[in-house]
This record gives sequence, structure tokens and C-alpha cells, in this order.
Amino acid sequence: MILDANTMFSDRQAITASAGSANAVDLGPDRDAGGGRPIEIFAQVVENFATLTSLQVSLQTDDSPTFGTSVTLQQTAAIPVALLKTGYQFALSTLPRGCKRYLRLYYTVAGTQATAGRITAGLVLERQTNG
Repeated sequence: MILDANTMFSDRQAITASAGSANAVDLGPDRDAGGGRPIEIFAQVVENFATLTSLQVSLQTDDSPTFGTSVTLQQTAAIPVALLKTGYQFALSTLPRGCKRYLRLYYTVAGTQATAGRITAGLVLERQTNG
């Protein structure tokens, strides 16, 4: 799997409280490129989480990089901390058509704040699935 710095939402981002991804992806003013290969949304735990109850990941879009009127395009279930171990991949699908200019992930922490846990996430052509 190849990750590109321009399409990364999080690069080993520590998630301790509910927050948006460290980076937003700017699709540019001409973002509807037409038909083609689906673009996967990749989000993986790269450091075990601790103390929180669960974590939910949402894909958001907005016309503004401040995400003041963001729209949630898809979201995962609330994943319990017992599953949030290194290597866990969140069940996000492909980038839907009709996105606004900017994209980000939003991490929703349930329970107490996390004392540990990091995520790497971005857009990729294909996910790496071997163990």
C-alpha cells in the first residue's frame, strides 16, 4: 500500500479526545473527476489505545477548511477499546461521489479520554490486507 502525504488525514496522530484529523484533504475546485477506480479510505491503529470506552471514525466534508458546516458522509460503529490494538483497520469504504472541496476524518472518543492510542489514515487506491 502506498500512502501519499497530500492525501493523509493522520500520520501517527495521537487521539486522546474527540477531534478532527490533523490534516484535511483538499480535493480542489474541480473535484468531480468522473468515473474511474474507487478511492479507498484507510484508517488503522498504529499504537494500542488505553482507557477510553470506544472510538468512532467519521468521514466529513465541507466547502470550508474550517469545517464549520461539515456533513458526515459515513461513519464506523463505536469500536470498543479491546479491539483498538495495533493493526486494527476501521471499516470505512470508498470515497463517495458528490464530496465537497475538503475532507477530513473525525474521531469521536466515548468514555474517559484516551491516555494512549494513535492512528494513521488517508486515501489509497488499495488497502494492504496481508498480515
